[in-house]
Amino acid sequence: MKPYAYVTLRQRPEVRQTAAAWFHDKWGVPQKAYLACMDDYLAGKTEYGWYLCLDGGCIAGGLGVIENDFHDRKDLAPNVCAVYTEPAYRGQGIAGRLLAMAVEDLRSKGITPVYLITDHTHFYERYGWEFLCMVQGDNDPEMTRMYIHR
Repeated sequence: MKPYAYVTLRQRPEVRQTAAAWFHDKWGVPQKAYLACMDDYLAGKTEYGWYLCLDGGCIAGGLGVIENDFHDRKDLAPNVCAVYTEPAYRGQGIAGRLLAMAVEDLRSKGITPVYLITDHTHFYERYGWEFLCMVQGDNDPEMTRMYIHR
């Protein structure tokens, strides 16, 4: 198996613009929103970081951590967001490794538990996440699954 580089954005700040464009392409959230969160992280204004799996100069997968991932439970923070692995890289444990990296990084800074919202069932459980409750997503007609990692 090819070795990938698992990094935080603080370790590779030069990929900031590329990462913001990549996340925007995957999720449709404005690049400016990603850049604002990334800039706060890079400036040390927050410990809610951005985590990437790099294959050379290519982003194979990534995720971020933000205060609230567009849902009504503002008390459940922080939230892992924007989890994505490129289709060609799926099935290699990249998302699981990024999730573990984020949880451990936050835990080392005294930030626990961590939450995430998803429509997936059974995926996050593999990585130590537990279903917590249903939450109302901003502008979503349906409720969304909320998970916790303690």
